[in-house]
Amino acid sequence: MRQFIVEADGGSRGNPGPAGYGAVVLDGRTGEPLAEAAEYIGIATNNVAEYKGLIAGLNAAKALDPAAGIRVRMDSKLVVEQMSGRWKIKHPDMKPLAAEAARIFPAGQVTYEWIPRERNKHADRLANEAMDAGKNGGQWDPSASTAALDASAARAATTAAVAGEAVGRAAQTERTEAASSVSASSDSAPSVSAPASSASVGWGSSADLGAPVTFVLLRHGETALTPEKRFSGSGGSDPELSAAGRRQAEAVAASLAARGTIQEIVSSPLRRCRETAGTVAARLGLDVTVEEGLRETDFGAWEGLTFAEVRERYPDDLSAWLASPDVAPTGGGESFTAVGRRVAAVRDRLLERYRGRTVLVVTHVTPVKTLVRLALGAPPESLFRMELSAASLSAVAYYADGNASVRLLNDTSHLR
Repeated sequence: MRQFIVEADGGSRGNPGPAGYGAVVLDGRTGEPLAEAAEYIGIATNNVAEYKGLIAGLNAAKALDPAAGIRVRMDSKLVVEQMSGRWKIKHPDMKPLAAEAARIFPAGQVTYEWIPRERNKHADRLANEAMDAGKNGGQWDPSASTAALDASAARAATTAAVAGEAVGRAAQTERTEAASSVSASSDSAPSVSAPASSASVGWGSSADLGAPVTFVLLRHGETALTPEKRFSGSGGSDPELSAAGRRQAEAVAASLAARGTIQEIVSSPLRRCRETAGTVAARLGLDVTVEEGLRETDFGAWEGLTFAEVRERYPDDLSAWLASPDVAPTGGGESFTAVGRRVAAVRDRLLERYRGRTVLVVTHVTPVKTLVRLALGAPPESLFRMELSAASLSAVAYYADGNASVRLLNDTSHLR
């Protein structure tokens, strides 16, 4: 019997919003791509797009060999668990799609495996190409696709998967059992935005998707530079907390202790964050893990200056910086695009490390705003449209299917 691997993905820019899917069929022995499919499907949710990607991938595999054994690999925990029969399908939009997918091959010919997003790049790129085509008023054109650039990575991943298939199945079972044993937070907080298919409880839980990873985002307390609204990044003097900042750290520590939901603490390496995190950790009896990627933007020659002073000294540079996220501050600072890549990378590491847990992330204005922006799928200019006070709390829940929900933004009630 021939063996095929179907990798599928779907996405929605807005959830619901303009959506598309991508799927690739790989030779189960060599990892060579045998067939691709992608389509812009109009306005839909992420989950609908993911299911449609699965259906397209299975149909493509059936066209090649209806007797083949199929291993489906997706980064959607929701689809994998529902199609494997471990999670109930409650949403009315999902039931007919799941039934359609189940009819393509006999049940005994298909197995399902969850993989991290970074191992599903080929299908992800196809889905994004489909959404890009739809944005331009057309449909995906295979002759213009660049998704095949991921073929070598797919072959390497497939070779490794074949070599360690038994180990992988055992590890997946262990992860699934561990995730199902984690209790969701019982605390409550206001919700700014949540996916339409998830019911929110506390800082982040969903009956369908299990316990998410929840980042409780804490901006550090005030320094001497904060009230003067001076640029204070990672390239400046690394100031300590002021007396007001230390009081703020004590207040937020008391509030978080009363909530009782924090399980882990990570912090930027800069002093003001480490001091804030240390105050909370002492109150909660937890350790602090320092993450280099959580540092503030390097503001170059603007460090220590007010906005007005920068406008006076570097007017052209400031205008260019405000106009484009790709422009860095004067003197070799970091652009918001560079910061976004750095913050996204540390986010992904923390999500992998702290599955199902609630993590206090002590950091700065730009990293907090960036995490919120990425969770909402908002454009870079949204960074200039959020207020974020010293010692404020925000929260984002990250679900197993790749969706994120902003649960809180700029809460300072603990300081009043």
